[in-house]
Amino acid sequence: MPGKTLLWDQTLFRRGELFEFDHVPEHFVHRDSQQRSLIFGVRPALRGMRPLNILCVGPPGTGKTTAVRKAFEELDEHAPGVITAHVNCQASQTRYTIFSQIFQRLIGHAPPTSGVSFKKILDEIAKHLVQNEKILIVALDDINYLFHEKEADNVLYSLLRAHETHPGTKIGVIAILSDDSLSYVFDPKVGSIFLPEEILFPRYAWDELKGILSDRAKLGFYPGVLSQDVLDVIVDYTSEAGDLRVGIDLLKRSALNAEERASTSISEDDVRLAYKKSRMLHLSRMIASLGSGEQAILAILAMRAVAKGQEGEKGEGEEKKMVETEQTAGDLYAAFHESTGLGYTRFHAMLHKLATLRLIDAEIATEGVHGRSRRIALKYDSGDVLGAMQPRSL
Repeated sequence: MPGKTLLWDQTLFRRGELFEFDHVPEHFVHRDSQQRSLIFGVRPALRGMRPLNILCVGPPGTGKTTAVRKAFEELDEHAPGVITAHVNCQASQTRYTIFSQIFQRLIGHAPPTSGVSFKKILDEIAKHLVQNEKILIVALDDINYLFHEKEADNVLYSLLRAHETHPGTKIGVIAILSDDSLSYVFDPKVGSIFLPEEILFPRYAWDELKGILSDRAKLGFYPGVLSQDVLDVIVDYTSEAGDLRVGIDLLKRSALNAEERASTSISEDDVRLAYKKSRMLHLSRMIASLGSGEQAILAILAMRAVAKGQEGEKGEGEEKKMVETEQTAGDLYAAFHESTGLGYTRFHAMLHKLATLRLIDAEIATEGVHGRSRRIALKYDSGDVLGAMQPRSL
C-alpha cells in the first residue's frame, strides 16, 4: 500500500475473516500426526461401522477444535453416509440443549421450545439416522463444562447407548478437553463404553507460532503492513500466553490500532496497546473454563494479595514480575479446604492444572525451619484476576 498515511476509505485488511477465532485455515500445519489419528478414528464410519471414540486433549489454543473441524470438513465432502455435529459445550451445558443442537443439525430446524421431552428428541434423532442409513459423529467441544452435576455422563450415556434402545443407531463421539489430564472419573456405565483413543495436542513451539502467524498475516493483510520485527513481538507475547488465539487476536487488534492512527503499517506500540486488551480477553476466557475449585484457588490468592498490597507490576517491555502472595502450599490448602471442603489430592491436581495453564507459578521453593516449602504465586495482577472471575467464585 503506497504512502505512509492511510486514506479514509483504505484498510490494512485484505481478508479480515482470517483473524476471527472460528476461521478454519485452508492449510493446517504442525498437526499432521493428530490429523492422521483423527482420520484413523473416524475411518470405520466410511465402511458403515461405528467410528472409534476419540479424546482430544491439550491446553487452550493448540489446534484441537481446528483439527476436528478440518476432519469434519473432509467427512462432509467425501462421506455421504456420515453426518457430523459440532457442539460447543460452553454454550450448551445440558443434555437437552446438546441434543437439541444435534436435532437441528440432522433435521434442519430446532425442536419446539416447549412441550417436547428429551426422549422424543432422542427418538427423532435415532429414527432419522436409521431411516436414512446415516452414521452420526458428535464433537463435544470443551466437554469439561459438562463435568459439573455429572452432565457429561448423561450426555455420553445417551449417545453411546442409543443403539440399545434404538436398534441400528450408530453414533461416535469426539470429546475435546482443554486439560493435560482427565481428572474427571466417568460413571462405570459410561467408562465401559466410551474407551476413547487419546490424541495429545502440545503447545506450539515459538518457531511454529511464528510460521502460523506469519502465514495468517501474509494472507490477511496487504503487503508491507507487518514487519518481521513487529511480528516477532507478537510471537513473543503469544508464546508467553501459550495460546495461538492470543496471537491471532493481537494481529487483528494491532492492525485496528494502526488504522486508527491512519498508518499503513503496524508498530510495536500498536502491538503493546493491543496486548493490554488481548491479555485480559485471554485471562477471562481461561478463568471462565475453570471449575469452581480452581477458581476458588485463584480467588484466595488474588484477594490475599490485594489485602497485603504485594501485587507485582509489569513494565513495558519487561519480564513480568511474579505476584508474591506469601502463600505456601499448606497455607493455601487450609483456606481452600475451608472454602470448598475438598481434599488435598484434588487441591494438588488443581494446582498442577493452574500451573499448566500458566495462571500461577507453583514451583517456587524456599528453605524454612520445616524444610523446603512451595510458595504459590499468581502470574497475573490480582486485580485483573478478580475482575475476570466468575461470580460464583467470589
